[in-house]
Parts: sequence; C-alpha cells; structure tokens
Amino acid sequence: MAHLMKWWSRAAAVVTGAVLALVVPAHAWAASNGVADLAVEAARRRSRGGFGVFGFFGLLCCLFVVGAVVLAIVLISRNRKRR
Repeated sequence: MAHLMKWWSRAAAVVTGAVLALVVPAHAWAASNGVADLAVEAARRRSRGGFGVFGFFGLLCCLFVVGAVVLAIVLISRNRKRR
C-alpha cells in the first residue's frame, strides 16, 4: 500500500507541475494579448455539432501524450527496482 501511495503522489506531482508549467503562462499570454476575446467570439460563432476532424485528432494527440507519460513513469519505476 505504501508503494501505491508513493507512486500516486509522484504521479500527482508530475501532472500538477505540467499543468502549472503549461496552463499558467498560456493563460497570462492570452489575457494580455486580447486572444481571450477572440477565443470567446470564435466559440460563439462555432457550430455545436459533434467533434469534427480536429476534435478527433486532438483526442488522439491527448491519448498519445498520456500514454507517453505513463510509459515514462513505468520505465523509470522499473529502472529503480533493478538498483
């Protein structure tokens, strides 16, 4: 159980760090450039039907990134067990 808690805390730290490293600067840039207003306006004009082509590719990209992170964590944990 302690191993699971240690793994979970490391994974949560990695996800939190990645979110803070990516989302906070992007949000600050968008707020200072007026891009936020353009995004809101584009969202209002956009059609509401389905995922579309970009939604599907976005989903595949997201799954690829999540899989790469999980693979990296598994490989790192296996290397630590061998030592």
